[in-house]
Amino acid sequence: MKKIVSAGEIVVEIMADRLDQSLAEPGLLHGPFPSGAPAIFIGQAARLGQPAGLISAVGEDDFGQMNIDRLRNWGADVSAVTVHKGQATGTAFVAYRADGSRHFVFNIKNSAAGLMEIGHAAQALLAGADHFHVMGSSLFSERAIAVILAGIETIKRQGGTVSFDPNIRKEMIELPGMREALNQVLARTDLFLPSGEELFIFTKAADEASAVAEMLGQGISAVIVKKGSEGAVYYDRHRRVPAIGFSVQEVDPTGAGDCFGAGFVTHWLRGAKPEEALRFACACGALAVTRKGPMEGIATFGDVQAFISNSTEGSSS
Repeated sequence: MKKIVSAGEIVVEIMADRLDQSLAEPGLLHGPFPSGAPAIFIGQAARLGQPAGLISAVGEDDFGQMNIDRLRNWGADVSAVTVHKGQATGTAFVAYRADGSRHFVFNIKNSAAGLMEIGHAAQALLAGADHFHVMGSSLFSERAIAVILAGIETIKRQGGTVSFDPNIRKEMIELPGMREALNQVLARTDLFLPSGEELFIFTKAADEASAVAEMLGQGISAVIVKKGSEGAVYYDRHRRVPAIGFSVQEVDPTGAGDCFGAGFVTHWLRGAKPEEALRFACACGALAVTRKGPMEGIATFGDVQAFISNSTEGSSS
């Protein structure tokens, strides 16, 4: 099977206990949980049996070891995850709002993640890869952008493909160089996976169909618009394929989009039809929200298949 590589942040996530809890005052928190959007994506891909590896960096601390152990135990290639003595692993504190939104306090750029690089281990990992996945949240510094663009160019030279999930938090969109980096990545993208309004970061189109048409006109092979519990829609130059969501009890939405992306990309790389890939991806996303913690709901291929088989056809919430 084709090998997927991503590059970006590894962090631990610490969550507020209750809705509308402020991070500006003392309160009950849960965690730490292994996290980081590219780490969640690679973890899910590996858990599905896809060869997958990550270029990143952590501190020589318990948080970093927790993340490395989780990814390694699931079969991910962690040879290009550098451990830096004297540096701290990144952190992300999150509070949930009653309206469904989330508020984050990040320490990524100034953590060990900010020191990731294309060293010998990363070069070796990329040399054996067929596909590169980009998370927009990973474009958090000039150094990180350089690593990701170098990874993209290596894979493209090898005849491989690129997928891109904008995954942009409001806290990050105005970082220096962020918009330019997003556009650079988009120009090299084969498979584009925006969530809802993220589609309109790159266009002035007034509606989804027009925005997608513009993206496809720029050379992107396919656009998959994620719609949370409502499912997703696949577009290419010839068709539009919708998929409805699965009915589950949501515990924690963090990481669901990353798991969806991994489910879709792995099936796309295996040559699955869009309908099959979408349904599998929706199942990965649904299972992800049933556990507290960004990676705790990541399921094996067999577990996802069983969930699909046992789910009521036509469920949509």
